[in-house]
Amino acid sequence: MHGHLSQAEFLAGMAAFLGVFYLSLAIMNAIAAAFLWESGRGVTLFRVNVLGLYSLPFTTPILWLLVALYFVALSPLAFSGDPYMMWWVSLPAVVIDTIDYWVNPTVYTVGSLVFFGSLFWMRRFFVKPVVAWCCFNLVLLFMGFSMTNQSFSAIVTKADNVPIVGLMFLLGFFTWLATSRAVANDDRALRGEPPLESVDNEKVLVWPDLVYTELICMVAVLALLLVWGLLLQAPLEEPASSVKTPNPSKAPWYFLGLQEMLVYYDPWMAGVVLPSVILFGLIAIPYLDFNKLGNGYYTISQRKFAYLNFQFGFLVLWVTLIVMGTFLRGPNWNFFHPFETWDTHKVEALSNVDLSQWFWNDLFGVARPKAPEGSGGFKQFIYIVYRESPGIVFIVSYLVLLPPVMAVTFMRKFFIKMGFIRFMVLTNLMLMMGLLPLKMILRWSVNLKYFISIPEYFLNL
Repeated sequence: MHGHLSQAEFLAGMAAFLGVFYLSLAIMNAIAAAFLWESGRGVTLFRVNVLGLYSLPFTTPILWLLVALYFVALSPLAFSGDPYMMWWVSLPAVVIDTIDYWVNPTVYTVGSLVFFGSLFWMRRFFVKPVVAWCCFNLVLLFMGFSMTNQSFSAIVTKADNVPIVGLMFLLGFFTWLATSRAVANDDRALRGEPPLESVDNEKVLVWPDLVYTELICMVAVLALLLVWGLLLQAPLEEPASSVKTPNPSKAPWYFLGLQEMLVYYDPWMAGVVLPSVILFGLIAIPYLDFNKLGNGYYTISQRKFAYLNFQFGFLVLWVTLIVMGTFLRGPNWNFFHPFETWDTHKVEALSNVDLSQWFWNDLFGVARPKAPEGSGGFKQFIYIVYRESPGIVFIVSYLVLLPPVMAVTFMRKFFIKMGFIRFMVLTNLMLMMGLLPLKMILRWSVNLKYFISIPEYFLNL
């Protein structure tokens, strides 16, 4: 699907974009350095001894000025369009091969969980402006170096995917902004001070202040959309036809997480039950939440349980699935590595097995139980239940027996404050949420298809 141009032709076509890209990053960091210098918000990172006589401070304005000069140096290399010169603004082949080797569905799923967990535990470090700005520059630098790869560039610059790339950066910014406010409020609470939201209680009049602000934003967004429409072609295709369908055929970006769940569950489960559980869980939050702290201001320390559950459900179980469906799912809905060419002829030989097959065939070496020929409906049903008993026992233990264990162990305080019914609803919602990454990891690691497989009644779980 990708790679129909020679590398020299491709680099020549990318030269102007990458040159402007690096020049824009240089201007961005130069503005940041000037702002820190003028406002006096610069921070001394360390001191440099000159000949043992002088101790000169190395501050953040100097750091970002050097970063700006570095991007200025990269810009003419990118503008050249010459394969040799652009080698210096490209990822080495060994890095590309290493990323493609390690980024598989299991590593992606588990790695996303570990990554967001690390951001939570080290949040006081990552909310520092200098650290956040460093991470932002590193991500942009990695993206720029990756754009010289045809496969990566074809996916990222696709008209449908450009807004999603922008949304990823906006999501990262607003997550950082909210987290930084929450950390600041947590520190103020330790000092016995009120949250920032109660200090900044200045009232703004709807007219003229708010209306003027909205008018300016409307004009700015309109100008952005006009420029966007001139620079990028609209992702329009020919009229829909049953003879020729797109490959891959993808849902709108906000439904790609739901489409990804269809890989692991039957349509009734992924398309009806799990979305209904999400809606029910959102509706039930006011009735399950007994913590009165954190209303009207950002905080993490006072609402760690709620914060972790929301971030896990939204960022790990939804956003990462959208990213996977957008950038890592190609023809035939196969998983493609970040720098892998999307080949429509790629075939993955998978031998998915149900839990009952693994239990009876592999573990005990016998055939799965089957009702004798001519048996009545009730007897056939009994044999089906017996055949799928390993999966039934697992699901019942997971959803029914595990909550009482949680109530007498690490969630004992929740059980005491919430009572039996509310606690059971909460834990079952949590366990249903955890069932998705568990099923994903089992599918990719041991090829587990279903816990319970009853095709006779169209019931697969």
